[in-house]
Amino acid sequence: MKTLQINLVLVLLVCLFITSCSSEEDGIYFKQHVEVAVEYSDIELEILDLVNDYRVSKGLGALDKMNIISDVAETHTNYMAKTGKVCHDNFSERHQKLVSNANAKIVGENVGYGFTTAEGVVNAWLKSDSHRELIEKPAYTHFGISTEKNIEGRNYFTQIFIER
Repeated sequence: MKTLQINLVLVLLVCLFITSCSSEEDGIYFKQHVEVAVEYSDIELEILDLVNDYRVSKGLGALDKMNIISDVAETHTNYMAKTGKVCHDNFSERHQKLVSNANAKIVGENVGYGFTTAEGVVNAWLKSDSHRELIEKPAYTHFGISTEKNIEGRNYFTQIFIER
């Protein structure tokens, strides 16, 4: 009889333990960001370094490079190079993609074209109030970059910033 009671208590404890634990974190869900492979050109890496150097010189935090952001930027850069338009067309689609795949809360974008060096495009962005404001925004935590030459050999640039 005593053995039956002990076994019954053990079974009840196991059932209680199993049903009280949940693998779903009580309804709190965190989206995982999507990772993609990106090969960065020298000019792209230099742009990222120059932007981070500038931010640090202003007392701001350096941004982390994120491949999914660069992948999204590449789609837009290819669009601009193909159409010959320097624009923010379809920005809402890029924004939504980064919200869904990179857990972005805020998204900002700088575009440019025609520059042959990283210094050239970054200096142009820094001379423009609206572009510089994006680079200096303290809330941003991550960024990505894409450059592409069109058929005439002109460089197009898309740099995207996010806050996670």
